[in-house]
Amino acid sequence: MKNDELFMQLIAIFHASALQGMGKMKNPVTEKTEVNVEQASHAINMLDMLREKTNNNLDDALQRSLNQVISDLKLNFTDIKK
Repeated sequence: MKNDELFMQLIAIFHASALQGMGKMKNPVTEKTEVNVEQASHAINMLDMLREKTNNNLDDALQRSLNQVISDLKLNFTDIKK
């Protein structure tokens, strides 16, 4: 379904933003790896909000994907805050 693909692209955008903010991915504009805790936190919060707002409205595969991305990001975020 087209909306499923668009939803996964939206998840990917916030996932990439969080990884960039954690310094785990280069910024595609500057080609630099920088840590921006606020950016990472904001992207994770946006994904949490999407999960809350789409609760009981996603098929199992999309829900699992969203949950996995959020879980992985939160584990990585804990590491950079140490």
